[in-house]
Formats: sequence, structure tokens, C-alpha cells
Amino acid sequence: MSSSSLPSRPTPLYGGKAGRRITVRDIASAKERGERWPMVTAYDAMTAKVFDEAGIPVLLVGDSAAMVVYGYDSTLPVSVDDLMPLTAAVVRGSSRAMVVADLPFGSYQSSPQQALETAARFMKEAGAHAIKLEGGRRVLPQVEALVSAGIPVMAHLGLTPQSVNALGGYRVQGRGQSGDELMADAKDLEYAGAFAVVLECVPAELAERVTSSLSIPTIGIGAGPGTDAQVLVWQDLMGLTTSPAKFVKKYFDLAHEMDRAVRSFADEVSTGAFPAPEHSYS
Repeated sequence: MSSSSLPSRPTPLYGGKAGRRITVRDIASAKERGERWPMVTAYDAMTAKVFDEAGIPVLLVGDSAAMVVYGYDSTLPVSVDDLMPLTAAVVRGSSRAMVVADLPFGSYQSSPQQALETAARFMKEAGAHAIKLEGGRRVLPQVEALVSAGIPVMAHLGLTPQSVNALGGYRVQGRGQSGDELMADAKDLEYAGAFAVVLECVPAELAERVTSSLSIPTIGIGAGPGTDAQVLVWQDLMGLTTSPAKFVKKYFDLAHEMDRAVRSFADEVSTGAFPAPEHSYS
């Protein structure tokens, strides 16, 4: 058999070359072949470009922007109008990654029609390729309406930050009987057409069971190693946030490096060392 007749090897989801945007079909194929992949949040064009060129296949414009961009103490205050320009920037800054827009609190819960109108804005005005929303069976009508309209939906179970007041704080979810409920929610969301589901702050054993029971990929955050993918807020993994959650691994101390750089700049300005002749025009 000649090399030209051999079947082509599938392009890996993580690290593949930019030729076109990642689609839900690519993500489904990765699940079928058991490939694990990373998802990272992004909120601006420059960081999106870095992550995209690093081969990150999915970028999430999360409602976590409420805290890491706008300075709120929860995700609840952020609005559609707050997230719309951030999503558009991430789309412009990337060329391969699928960009998923988070629907913020109050923008989809009241009805499927509200969810469709909000999601349509993110797709049409910001260029998002998919949306994410929180909740299980209570949002099934919304998921079905969006999928019927051709909008890819990423679901989110476990610790759903928009429901933090109802959940009694940021606590692990899915222990005991509530684990069976989470499993049922996950299966219902798959049946409704969601292409992936985020599992946040759930016991690792439960996350692994959910993952093995679904044909769509699971994306863990504080859900152990048994999910199909993992997601972190980029400011967490880069070491910008103080007192991060237990599930966060700090891969770089960016806060320290930024402090060092800005102090060096300030010191050189105060002593007259900057700008030097090579930084000045004649």
C-alpha cells in the first residue's frame, strides 16, 4: 500500500495548526478517540492570540470577567453589554480556537425566547461560535431552543457560580444523592443537544462516572483528572489572583514578574535612565 493511500491521521484538537476554526464535530471526534484537551478563558485580543497560537482549541469568554476584568466579588453583576466587546475582541484575536461566550446571569433564565435572543446577539454581534449556560433540567427548554436554532451549547453543572446564593456559597457539589441528580442532569443535557458539559467542583469519582456515561465531552474544573478536558481561568494559572481555589495550579508567577517590570520602569524614569537615546527620536 502506498503512503498516499493510507488514511490521514486526524489533526489533534490541542496543538493543531491553524487552518480553520475548531468546530463541535472536531470536539466530538476528540471524545471518540480519547483525546484530552485544554480550555482557557480569554477576555481580550492580545491574550487570545497568545493562547490561540499555543494551540488551545477552545477559548471561553467567561462571566468570570466580572471578577478578573471588572473587579466585582462574584459573577452576578456582569451584563451582556459588558461581555459583548470582550467576546468580539477574543474572536478578532484568534484564528483557530472555538470561542465560547458565557451567557451572564439574568440573560437566559426567564424563557427559551430570552435565551435565544441573548445567544443570537453573541453570535451575530460578537462573532461567538458557541455559548455556555449554567444549570440542569431547569434550562433544558433553553438548550433545546438554542440547538434547534443552530447555536452550539456548552452546558455547566456542579458548582454553578450564578447560583452561588442558592447553593449556600462556593462549595463542592454532587455528594451523596445529589450526585445522582447531577448524573441525570448531564444525561438530559446531552439528550437536549448540548455538545459538551463543564463539571465544576464535583467529586472526582462522580466526574469520572459522568464522563464515561456520556458521548459528549466533559470539561473539568475542580473535578479531578477523569474528565475529557480541563479549564482554568487564565489569571489563575498565570498566578495573578490571590488565594486561588484548591483546584488551581499556578504555572507562572506573573504577578511577581509584572511587579518587577513596572518597578524597573518606574526606577528608570525617576533616575532619568529612561528614555535612553535609543528610545528617542532625533
